[in-house]
Parts: sequence; structure tokens; C-alpha cells
Amino acid sequence: RAGDQPAIVPGAQALVKGFADDGVRLLEDRSASPAVRAERFRGLLQQYFATEVIARWVLGRHWNQFDAAQRDEYHRLFEDLVVYGYAKRFGEYTGERLRIVRTTADSDTQATVFSEIDRPAGGQPIRVDWRIGGRDGVYRITDVVVENVSLSQTWRSDFSATIQQGGGTALLDTLRTRTAELKADLGVSP
Repeated sequence: RAGDQPAIVPGAQALVKGFADDGVRLLEDRSASPAVRAERFRGLLQQYFATEVIARWVLGRHWNQFDAAQRDEYHRLFEDLVVYGYAKRFGEYTGERLRIVRTTADSDTQATVFSEIDRPAGGQPIRVDWRIGGRDGVYRITDVVVENVSLSQTWRSDFSATIQQGGGTALLDTLRTRTAELKADLGVSP
């Protein structure tokens, strides 16, 4: 029937709206320390994002080069990289608001939510597309594309280059260093 939309569309829109609303509440709470804000963001990340799927996709063909312990450490470091990287950006928040423009179903289990972040001081809105996966009424963000740049693809390229230069241990070493630096910048204990 005309006008019908696949179930993924309203689920994907609700997920992005929920993440944006919860994220704004977190950003507007200036009373929390950077460490507390980072841990709150970790909660949002775990609630709204398919972190295990993203982390594995980012490693791509290199996934099988890691043993179980290395995969566990990689996943933990990947999550820390995202959490502390974004926690650092929280301080730059100046009241931007996300507006959903439209949502398309890419398949029965995949959708893209197209949005713009309006800048309070004016200027061109920032385009942010959210790739959503969903099955059985459970939806998670699988990628964020900012101004046509996929965060997952960027990490995949960076991590692959590091692995090609020095192997899997080089990637883990690099992630340990990056996350330690981000934590230090925020004043968070290692």
C-alpha cells in the first residue's frame, strides 16, 4: 500500500532521536566531572551503538589475526577510544541541536537516518547520517557519517595501516597510547 513504511524506519528514527535527546542532557550537565561525563557517555554508547559489530567490522580481515585475549583487549580499547575521544569534545558543546530530515529503509534490517546539526551561532548546518541496523524490534547505530565521512571507514583505514606497518600488537600499542593520552587530557585516572 502507498504510504506504508518498513518497520525499520520508525524504529531507526526513534533510536536517533533518543540518542540525541539523551546526549543533549548529558552535554548540558555542566556539574559532572569529565570522568563522570565520560562514563555516562559510555552508557549511551552501549545503549545505542552496536559497538561489538562496529569494532569487529573496523578490524575487517585482521580480526582473525587476534586471539581471544587480544580481541577482548581490542574491544575494550576501541570503546575507550570512542568514549574518551568524544568526552574530550563535550567541552566544545555550545547548544547545537540535531534535526532529523528524513529516513530511508536500505533493507528490512538497515536504515539511514539523515539529520542536520543546527549551529546556534548560525552558519551552514552539519550533515550527519546515521546507519541503523535492526532486527526483532531492537535497533542500534552501526555507523555515523559526518559530512560524507564515515567514522567506521576512517577507523578501518587507520587501523589497517597501523597493522600493515607493525602487526596486531602495534595496533594494540597505538590504542593503549591514544586512550592513555585522551584520559590524561581529561584528567581521568588510567
